[in-house]
Amino acid sequence: MSWRQAVSLAGKELRRRTGRAVLTVLAVALAAALLTALLTIANTAETKVLDELAKGGPLSGIRVSAAKPDAAQVGQDDAKGGPATVLDQAAIDRIRSLPSVRDVVPVSVVRSIVVVDMARRDGSRLASFADNIVGVDIRNVPNLPVTVLAGRLPAPGSTNEVTVNEGFLERLGFRRPDASVVVGSALSLGTTQAGRVGDRLIESQRWTRATVIGVVAQEAGEGQMLASIELTESARRFASQPVSLDGRAAPVAVNLASPFAGAFVVADSIDNVGRVRSEISALGFASSAPENLIASVERYLTVVGIVLTSVGLIALAVAAIGITNATLAAVRERRRDIGVLKAIGATDRDIRRIFLVESGSLGAIGGVLGAALGYAVAVAVGTVVNRYLVDQGFEAVPVTMPIATIVGAVVGSTVLAVIAGILPAARASRLSAREAMGSL
Repeated sequence: MSWRQAVSLAGKELRRRTGRAVLTVLAVALAAALLTALLTIANTAETKVLDELAKGGPLSGIRVSAAKPDAAQVGQDDAKGGPATVLDQAAIDRIRSLPSVRDVVPVSVVRSIVVVDMARRDGSRLASFADNIVGVDIRNVPNLPVTVLAGRLPAPGSTNEVTVNEGFLERLGFRRPDASVVVGSALSLGTTQAGRVGDRLIESQRWTRATVIGVVAQEAGEGQMLASIELTESARRFASQPVSLDGRAAPVAVNLASPFAGAFVVADSIDNVGRVRSEISALGFASSAPENLIASVERYLTVVGIVLTSVGLIALAVAAIGITNATLAAVRERRRDIGVLKAIGATDRDIRRIFLVESGSLGAIGGVLGAALGYAVAVAVGTVVNRYLVDQGFEAVPVTMPIATIVGAVVGSTVLAVIAGILPAARASRLSAREAMGSL
């Protein structure tokens, strides 16, 4: 019996028992779809994360801290061309000019008195406390470790919009699920201007109004409010001006020599983070960065990939058991057909070939359908995830299915189905013509 004849007989048998064949194909298709979808999602996530790490960004950024200024030392360093201790615009430009630095985002922090006007859980409307306002260039937020939890970010350059973090919510008696409650709240921000005349401390305050337009999780600076750098710089300039006392200017009591509290440096590659840190240290600034993050992320992604693949393989194993069961049932039902084939000269190899072709066909069809269904599921999941990412201010992640995944799903399903059919095919081939024909 040729392969062509075996394929023809297998096709006729599948058409005779369409219901069983369809159910078996569906079982294989669902298992292959699960495996394909999981692998596609895992591959897309891994590619996106590794791409982000490779090109730099929040996950591989370097935090630079302003050193405590020493006026004498500052002048001495400037004269000698040595390390700077003041993190000003010149220092930012110097860091930005370093090799392998893609961008530098200055971070400004000012202390402010905050008065919140909103209904609290305890029934009161006003709450007041002192905390830091972190100011950044809003246009550079994609390069910063900032995630929008509710609302939106301030408009670039806005001096009357702020976002708050979870610590701010806790001050008012709210939790993260209640984040949207504080959006729209009115704030009064007080900046203190202090000067000293002898032993006398002179203070004055400037109050500005702002609106909470969002809730964020941020690690750009230490503070419970995030705003545009224009807002914090305006407050800082006011705080650094001498206080007027009886027409005289009292010296500023607080030294604000460093315009910026820190900076977030984005290296052009995760591989260059260590070198950039060394060069920043040579300029006289302390820095920190998750240099081991890439290795940890790769390990976690590998573990996730193994777990997801295992889940898909378990599903395929269950489908293989179903194929074995269906084929064994077919052997029992077709004993007489097998006997007839044996009686007209079919060999044991011919019988095995027919049943293996049937099993392989079911696996191949199920693999093709499963690959298509798995891709559709991955795209659906990707649509939901991308909608969330866009709402949080991040870029959408295109779902891609490697050719290897498609080929693997089809070939793997076919091979697994053939393996599942080996036992029933062997049992069928061992039947003698007399035993298969029974009493006939």
